[in-house]
Amino acid sequence: MNKTLNFLFLGLAWLSMQPLPAQSLKLNESGYFDGGGVNVMVFNNPYHSFFYDEKRSGIDIIHRGVLTASNGCVRLQNTPEQWDLVPETVSHKVDVDRQTVSVVVDYPDYGFQPEMRVSPRGKGFAVEVWLSQPVPKFLEGKAGFNLEFLPSAYWQRSFLIDGRPDYFPRYPGGNMVMRPTSEKVKQVLGYTTYDDRGHGEFPVPRPFAQGHRLVLAPEDADRCVKIESDSTLLLFDGRQVAQNGWYVVRSLLPAGATGKVLEWYVEPKVAEGWTRKPNIGFSQVGYEPSQNKQTIIELDKADTPLPTVTLLRIDAEGHSTAVAELPAKPWGRFRRYQYVTADFSSAREEGIYCLRYGDQTTNTFPIRRGVYRDVWHPSMDVWFPVQMDHTTVREAYRIWHGEPFKDDCVQAPVNTVHFDNYRQGPTTESPYRSLEHIPGFTAGGWFDAGDFDIETPSHDATLLSMVGTWEEFRPDRDQTFIDPEKHYAEIHRPDGKADLLQQIAHGVLPIVAQVEQIGHPCRGITLPTLYSYHHLGDASTETDNLVGTGDERWCFTSHDSFIDYYTAAALAAVYRPLKDFNTPLADRCLRAARKVWEDSKATPAAAAVTAPAALELYKSTGERGYLKAFNDSIFKALRLGGKERIGGLLTTALQACNVMDKGYMKKLRPYVETFKKTLDDKGKENPYGVDPVGENWGGNGAVVSQGVTAYYAHKYFPDIIDREAVLRPAHFLFGCHPDHNKSFVAGVGVRTKAMTYGNTRADFTFIAGGVAPGLLALKPDYFENKDDWPFYWGQNECTIGLTSQYVFLGNALGKLFEEVQ
Repeated sequence: MNKTLNFLFLGLAWLSMQPLPAQSLKLNESGYFDGGGVNVMVFNNPYHSFFYDEKRSGIDIIHRGVLTASNGCVRLQNTPEQWDLVPETVSHKVDVDRQTVSVVVDYPDYGFQPEMRVSPRGKGFAVEVWLSQPVPKFLEGKAGFNLEFLPSAYWQRSFLIDGRPDYFPRYPGGNMVMRPTSEKVKQVLGYTTYDDRGHGEFPVPRPFAQGHRLVLAPEDADRCVKIESDSTLLLFDGRQVAQNGWYVVRSLLPAGATGKVLEWYVEPKVAEGWTRKPNIGFSQVGYEPSQNKQTIIELDKADTPLPTVTLLRIDAEGHSTAVAELPAKPWGRFRRYQYVTADFSSAREEGIYCLRYGDQTTNTFPIRRGVYRDVWHPSMDVWFPVQMDHTTVREAYRIWHGEPFKDDCVQAPVNTVHFDNYRQGPTTESPYRSLEHIPGFTAGGWFDAGDFDIETPSHDATLLSMVGTWEEFRPDRDQTFIDPEKHYAEIHRPDGKADLLQQIAHGVLPIVAQVEQIGHPCRGITLPTLYSYHHLGDASTETDNLVGTGDERWCFTSHDSFIDYYTAAALAAVYRPLKDFNTPLADRCLRAARKVWEDSKATPAAAAVTAPAALELYKSTGERGYLKAFNDSIFKALRLGGKERIGGLLTTALQACNVMDKGYMKKLRPYVETFKKTLDDKGKENPYGVDPVGENWGGNGAVVSQGVTAYYAHKYFPDIIDREAVLRPAHFLFGCHPDHNKSFVAGVGVRTKAMTYGNTRADFTFIAGGVAPGLLALKPDYFENKDDWPFYWGQNECTIGLTSQYVFLGNALGKLFEEVQ
């Protein structure tokens, strides 16, 4: 026995002197763990105080170039929803010498501050949870460490739990249990996402597997992750509670314990020398023969660029012929990738083409005259009709939705801090009492985005874009039947009226009603509860459509000087296209715009806020007082705007050029030159020449806005801004962008977004013509736009503001080549 112990001690001593096995992951200079195609980010992206649980915070795993796991954190539910409590970050310490990241978070509602420590171990990493105080009594059996896995990354894949085989369910079908409401953890702002129908209970998902050693996707090296723990690993399906839920691996924290209370070992499969597949960017819409043409190829930072790109032409028999070997020119590094470019402007013959880089060949694209002529049609033919509020919308055999919100609306109660950035102050600032019915709001408007609210600022922006499109291009396209009296619209059915004018008349109705019924513009109209707000399906079923039953949408009526002036600008602008189309409505709009302007004079406002309203009122009335107000404000606004804001302000200034004199143009010229320098600087920052990535919302809003500004600048100052400045943002939208090369405009181009965040997102599809927000950043250097998971609103939620701006840009593209045709 003693001999055995001696040998054991000697063995242990010998092992202690041996070098530890090399660790696959190392903490890099960017502050995350990296190695073998795996990145582990530890609270580089804290939880958002407005969007709450976005599935892009806590501990994130980027596995072979794809974010597949997120939300690694101590949480208070088995499967957290978007509006469940998220912790505040108290401290975030990165210790490069010890190769450790430690994070303390706080749940102030419960006085609970767990700490998580992450460090490399073996081929993976260890996660430890430490507590200085025991789990609060109410959170016992609720607080646990969670790590969530993207469902679409694990569909059609298996898992092993303690050696037992199973597969990930394609559709949620696990078990639920009901618990009394007294046990429910709080949700944000005191709201609840569940309607218990008076039963005083709520559903809790049960795990569909549990054990101590879990292997996800053992058959797929790109997705394989091992998790081991002495604590029980519980595997849940978050989609049982919310369609946007993820698979959740969870271990409960022990009651009454302090110190290190939990430890996991996590091992994503690493592959030394792994490099990401090149992303060959090009326009999925194609190209005009006479324009410049360029591919931008995104490469792994460890990849070795190839010297050439091949341009191939496809004939009528399906044969491909190499027509050019294009030099691949290194551009440099942007964030985590390197880039090369190749020019194929010499390809001017009409035909079907594709590009080949190494062993990769792209899908085809056309080169032909008139290639941009119809790129905006799906947006106006399909997307905007589907967004029409208070309207039954049909397309052939399909009813998109019945007539919704016939019970609109009631006064939002005072002292209400609501979700989605709605709030009502201590008074109603209207003639109505809290929850009193407000008449006049059962016609017109659009669903703002993937939800079903009427948001005034986005309506204002949309109306201004639509008026700009009408006045600049006069598109008389007619492919939609709209009957405003019967609240009915039918897609692909002409009715003899310009669709754009009909949409303007429809969209402005709730905006002019605000001034007439409330006395001033307001924040907007939205759902009263979270369980009605997150509704997926036919909008006409969201309320009972009966006045006085308590489920009506709320109108938030607090004053805001920005909204006042923005709405005055929109109402004044709408007057011009409607004065010969719907004279009574046009007159109502102009009268309301004048009232808002006069009522707002007593409230100080920034020059950038007042300038658009003054310009639109001057254009609609010709009155010199408005002209003076515009001249007094626009250049002051431009001077204060700075480089980052000059695009939006400059658009307003350029839109005035057709009603101003040469002196104005001369005064404006230096700002256009500054805009040119801004564009040149963007070309030095990244190879795309736009702002490609957004921090909290995708970057396509800035991209399209840049294109619109560039169009006006090119029109009035062609010696400063050339045609390429307009085309560059368009090519970006259509597929020449990072991450993947699909068109961001749903249904426009050869290969486009397969799914977007609209009111059909639960069906994993898209509504044609919607424009996705685009690329969203994950600090410090990752960005993505997922096309297998529609529920990332910051990447995929189409909005009326962005899509209406795109309609302008689409018309502008056709205009640029009219002379060539």
